Amino acid sequence: QVQLVESGGGWVQPGGSLRLSCAASGFTVPYHGIGWFRQAPGKEREGIACISSSDDSTYYLDSVKGRFTISRDAINNTVYLRMNNLQYEDTAAYYCTARDYYCSAAGGMAVDKYPYWGQGTQVTVST
Repeated sequence: QVQLVESGGGWVQPGGSLRLSCAASGFTVPYHGIGWFRQAPGKEREGIACISSSDDSTYYLDSVKGRFTISRDAINNTVYLRMNNLQYEDTAAYYCTARDYYCSAAGGMAVDKYPYWGQGTQVTVST
C-alpha cells in the first residue's frame, strides 16, 4: 500500500523559508503524481503544487507561484516543497498526497482525485 510520510513543518517568521519533505513508498504503477494540499483553520483544503514522475511536469496554485517550488528525488522517492517568502496566510496544515500515473490539476487540484494522503505537518507563520 502507498505510504506518504511528511516532515519539515514548523514555525517561521514572515518572509522566511521552510522545506517540506514527503517520502513515498508502495506504488504499484510505474508513474505517479505527488503533490501538496494545505488546510487553514475554517477553510477548505486546497491543492497547491504537484509533480508528475513521468515527465517532471508541475502544477502550482496561483497564490504560491514564484514562492514555492516542488521537486523530487527519484532515487529516494522523495518529493520536496521549498517555500520561500512565507506569509501569514500560508499558515496551515500541509498534506502530502499522491495518485497513480500523473497529477490531476485541470481546473485546480481536487481532493477527490487524490486517493493517498500523508498525516500532515503544521506550518505556522508568525512574528
